[in-house]
Amino acid sequence: MASTAARSAIPSDELAAIAEGRHPQPHSVLGQHELGSGWVIRARRPLAKTVTAIRANGTRIALRHLEHGIWQGHARGKGQSYTLESTYESGPDWRGDDPYRFVPSLGEIDLYLFGEGRHEKLWDALGAHYRPHEGVDGTSFTVWAPHAKAARVVGDFNNWDGAGTAMRRIDGNGVWEIFLPGIEPGATYKFELLTAAGHWVLRADPMARHTEVPPATASRVASSAYEWEDSGWLEARANRNALSEPMSVFEVHAGSWRPGLGYRELATELVDYVTELGYTHVEFLPLAEHPFGGSWGYQVTGYFAPTSRFGHPDDLRYLIDRLHAAGIGVILDWVPAHFPKDEWALARFDGETLYEHGDPQRGEQPDWGTLIFDFGRSQVRNFLVANALYWLEEFHIDGLRV
Repeated sequence: MASTAARSAIPSDELAAIAEGRHPQPHSVLGQHELGSGWVIRARRPLAKTVTAIRANGTRIALRHLEHGIWQGHARGKGQSYTLESTYESGPDWRGDDPYRFVPSLGEIDLYLFGEGRHEKLWDALGAHYRPHEGVDGTSFTVWAPHAKAARVVGDFNNWDGAGTAMRRIDGNGVWEIFLPGIEPGATYKFELLTAAGHWVLRADPMARHTEVPPATASRVASSAYEWEDSGWLEARANRNALSEPMSVFEVHAGSWRPGLGYRELATELVDYVTELGYTHVEFLPLAEHPFGGSWGYQVTGYFAPTSRFGHPDDLRYLIDRLHAAGIGVILDWVPAHFPKDEWALARFDGETLYEHGDPQRGEQPDWGTLIFDFGRSQVRNFLVANALYWLEEFHIDGLRV
């Protein structure tokens, strides 16, 4: 339930901005707001014939059309959760939860830590997360885009039209958020950002934990159900002195070692091969998502997403689990120095230099044709440090090679 104080009348140009999905604070108008001794409920339903709010106690409140497809009604008594019901001249009727009735799904502590550049589990805060929120299952979407004038979520769930899923800016650091009821793991999505120059740009989620298979570039809502079985390995690793033990490393590029194998097939063939040869560790060339499958993977576009060329992220967890079960450590090549210029990824993410340094003399790597991270920006450092921790904690990687 929104907490912003309501206004009795909304200017026409503001309603138009809401209708077009270019308002930076759509939740301040849409949703449910206290007004006098009652409540005002507003909803965006541009093609509807009728719109009704159905409160938790069963009370039905008919909303009237204002303009630009924005509807409004009034309720008495205490504030309650509600669903919306809309009818149409053609097409089926619709009933569901209003995404604009929910409070932010990201807490003040998360925002504070990210602003300070020291959120050690940033992947749990930003990005897309399927979870219950105020008793409703859905996905919370958050993105850092401080230069954007507006932000929207687009995906296969709204026909890639974000006018009805505009996000709100929730802090001074430029974090945007919306909770969308009913969106489940596997859904594809991107963020649509309005730049200072007035252009809408589509961007993959920098914090996405799963992606489409390249060359497709959309992010996927991810959820893990994997149950690790390597507690014995982790305990033994913590108790031994790695500097006093011999070490032999088998370096492997997952895509070319035995072409056609996925993570789960590698869990058999690679484990058997490395065990027979007596190696103590496997070192994978970069497994984070990258656009060109013919490369070694050093131009990363999805830092938190294992490449989907070889399967689901849980399939990679299974591969690492099997290596640990065989007594084999896992090292991952990690690329924190530079990233490619692909326009759908990190480059000029919100229309301005953000992840890269603003000075071309310091922000570009001419030998590789790539961009260099702005290590002086606290949020960028947080992104990279959290990414290293992500691979170590979420995938039980034993070491990173930089």
